[in-house]
Amino acid sequence: MKSIYQCLGASTITIACLTSANAQSKFDGFFGQLGVGYENVSPTVTPSPLAVYGLGNYATTSTVSSQSGFVGTATVGFYAPVSPDFLLGVGAEYSPFKLSSGTQSWTVYGNGSATANGTWQLQNSYNIYVSPATPVGTDGLLYGKVGYTGAQIQASLGSNSPSTTNYTGYSLGAGYKQIISGGLYGFGEFNYFKYGNQTTTTTGNIAGYSAAASWTSSANAYNLIFGIGYKF
Repeated sequence: MKSIYQCLGASTITIACLTSANAQSKFDGFFGQLGVGYENVSPTVTPSPLAVYGLGNYATTSTVSSQSGFVGTATVGFYAPVSPDFLLGVGAEYSPFKLSSGTQSWTVYGNGSATANGTWQLQNSYNIYVSPATPVGTDGLLYGKVGYTGAQIQASLGSNSPSTTNYTGYSLGAGYKQIISGGLYGFGEFNYFKYGNQTTTTTGNIAGYSAAASWTSSANAYNLIFGIGYKF
């Protein structure tokens, strides 16, 4: 591409020269895209002592496995030019796919110990983000993502019915888009998600005694996505 200085230095300023000097990124405006890839989720559970009324508190520990697998996302968004070298975008993406189940176990210590086993599963997730970006020529776009994210994780333990917890947090990402033809483009990106702490409390009966258990849980996740999109 010719610079504006080359154009001004030419003996004749041609239409082609002006067009080249003022070319803009092809990613200005609305877009939609679909992506598939790999995702890993690592939950953390920190239980409080189990309180059994009339008997006292019992130390409790918990272990939870990480889980990884296929992920698919659908995204819509918009980029607006701020300067010739900078665009600012917004987007919203959703993943409706469930991750395969991970495992968890809880151990309560008293006169000996007792362990209950269970599972957990990521049900779905969403991400709403802003995206600073810089054009690479007229056909490429290098971009970042900073967002607000949420996910649902369903967990079960022992014979209890599964319960679902809603997590929210922040996300960070970076990627690259390249025009293939017309408005069609390909892209690849890496994303990190931090889901903040949630405190859950449940009550029940153990051997005829009323009992209460509480725990704090959080999760970290990352994914690598590749796909195609269309710039309208």
